[in-house]
Amino acid sequence: MIRSGVEVVGSLRWLNVVTKALVAALVTVGLVGPGVAGATPDLRQSPAQPRVVVTKTYDLGDMAFTDSASNTVSELRGVVHYPKRLKGRLPVVVLVHGSWWACTDTRATTWPCDKGRAFPSFRGYDYLGRALARQGLVVVSVSMDAINMTSFDYGDRARLLNRNLAALKHLSRGRGRLVEQLPDLVGRLDMQRVGTMGHSRGGKAVMWQASDHHRDEWPSGVRVRAVLGVAPVKFDEPGRGNRDTLVTRVPVAIVTGGCDGAVAEQGQEYLDDVQGRTHRPAYSVSFPDANHNYYNRRWTPPAHLGEDDSTCAGRELRPGSQRGALTDYATAFYRRFLLDDLGQTPLLLGESCSQGVRSTVRVVRPVRDGREPDTTLGSPASPCSGERAGG
Repeated sequence: MIRSGVEVVGSLRWLNVVTKALVAALVTVGLVGPGVAGATPDLRQSPAQPRVVVTKTYDLGDMAFTDSASNTVSELRGVVHYPKRLKGRLPVVVLVHGSWWACTDTRATTWPCDKGRAFPSFRGYDYLGRALARQGLVVVSVSMDAINMTSFDYGDRARLLNRNLAALKHLSRGRGRLVEQLPDLVGRLDMQRVGTMGHSRGGKAVMWQASDHHRDEWPSGVRVRAVLGVAPVKFDEPGRGNRDTLVTRVPVAIVTGGCDGAVAEQGQEYLDDVQGRTHRPAYSVSFPDANHNYYNRRWTPPAHLGEDDSTCAGRELRPGSQRGALTDYATAFYRRFLLDDLGQTPLLLGESCSQGVRSTVRVVRPVRDGREPDTTLGSPASPCSGERAGG
């Protein structure tokens, strides 16, 4: 039924009043900063109104970056997804893949590839990049093949991530070598609103990069506000404890899978580490039927060199269902912390679920003023039972 203009205006005024009251309450308990007090969610950026997305690549060469800490020589290469209609400065999300074949020919032994070509692992998240760009974000997926060939060091991955962030900062300011390759993005990147996502070894890398111990290594002018680890590796370096990956001042989300044949559920330990210590919310979701590789399309059969690593083949999710569940969760997380969209919290809290996918959500409540944990975030473990999507 079509409602009258008076009724619609009245409803919007009511929504504005309620939203302001909700934001004020959340500011009081410390879930959002005072800078958003009195703000209302931008209804024009609703997921129901997707944007047209542009996809472009940048490539500065196979040996564009030499890590001064390790002497590892790496490529500077990435794919960028962004809304076709650009207005103002948009938040940036950078995606980091994990360890896989560095070259398309498995007989390759050196970097640059002496046989075959660089393996396009960084293109395996194009589906996620496009989905997030439709929400009004600029999404950059970076290549880390050289590290996969010559170094498995997590510090190397974190520093290469920082190098790409620095290049994006220069691009937005109209400087550097990326200007010629990505002219549309000059003046369009808000490097004070940055999110990161890492898969597998890339998951540990983004936790390393965002950690309290390493945050002073961020490029000047860059602020990370949301960190997502997908099927992340988790173990502590001998003699160092968890300091390299302990994140207590940036919101964190972790995704794990019960059928993951590579790292299983070990990523949940990142939430264990911050229990009673973090000053920002930390979340996780476990998909009991998810494996390790399906999040990356280039690692998924029938793609070249793709593998199904599931430990429960009889009930594993279909690749599309697994990627859809990640997309739902990542969208909610980044909209919440990069776009201040408070309407996204139900999925993070387990109060709503990805359709057709079983999951269990955990929440680690932030401490308040260094004392007690905040009790407003709901149950620490909420299950979602969906119809199994796989086989």
